[in-house]
Amino acid sequence: MVNQSMLDSRIADAAARLNDEFKGVFAPETIKRCATDSALRFHDSPIIEYVPLLVYRFTRERLRAMAQSEGKLTKEQPEVLFVCVHNAGRSQMAAVLTDSMSGGRVHVRSAGSTPASEINPVVVEAMRELGLDLAREFPKPLTDEVVQAADVVVTMGCGDACPLYPGKRYLDWEVDDPAGQPIGEVRRIREDIRARVAGLLQELGVDAKALR
Repeated sequence: MVNQSMLDSRIADAAARLNDEFKGVFAPETIKRCATDSALRFHDSPIIEYVPLLVYRFTRERLRAMAQSEGKLTKEQPEVLFVCVHNAGRSQMAAVLTDSMSGGRVHVRSAGSTPASEINPVVVEAMRELGLDLAREFPKPLTDEVVQAADVVVTMGCGDACPLYPGKRYLDWEVDDPAGQPIGEVRRIREDIRARVAGLLQELGVDAKALR
C-alpha cells in the first residue's frame, strides 16, 4: 500500500505535468481533484513502482474524455469504449485491435468494472503473435467521463456495471472470458474479437487494415 506522503507526491506530480496541457480547458483545482481521485484508485496497486505513471496516464485520459463530453475539446475521430469486468483480457484485446486495424482513425479507450492488477499474460502473448504490444497497457477503472465521451460503448460480460447515458450507442458482445484459458483458447477468443472489430469498423465507415 502507498503511504500518504507518497500519494500526495504522485498527485502533485501528475497535476503539475497536466496543468500546461489543459491550461484554459480546466482550472488547476479541477485537474488536482481528478488526479487525487485517480491516485486513490491505484493506491493499493501491487506494482507500486508504476503508480506515478498510472496516475498521470489515467488522469490525462479522464480529463480528455471530460473535455470532449463537455465540448471543450473537438472530437476528430469516432470514440469507442470497450468494457469488461477486469480490463485484463477481452476489452484490452478489442482496444488494441481496433486501434491497429483502424490505423489510428478511431480513438479507443478500455476499462473494467472491477479492474485486475495486471493484463493477463496469456493475452499479452496472443496479441504479441500479431505484432501488437500490450506491455504498456494497464487495467483501468470504469469512470463516468469515459462513458460520456464515447460514441460507441461495447460491453463484454460486465452486466449492469456500465452507466447508461441517453444518445449513446451500446453494444453487448458475448465473448468468452480468456481468464485461466490456455493459449489455444485465447487465440480463438482473439479471432472472435478481431472479426467483431472488423464489423464495427465497417459500421463506422472505417476501412479495416489487415494484420499479419
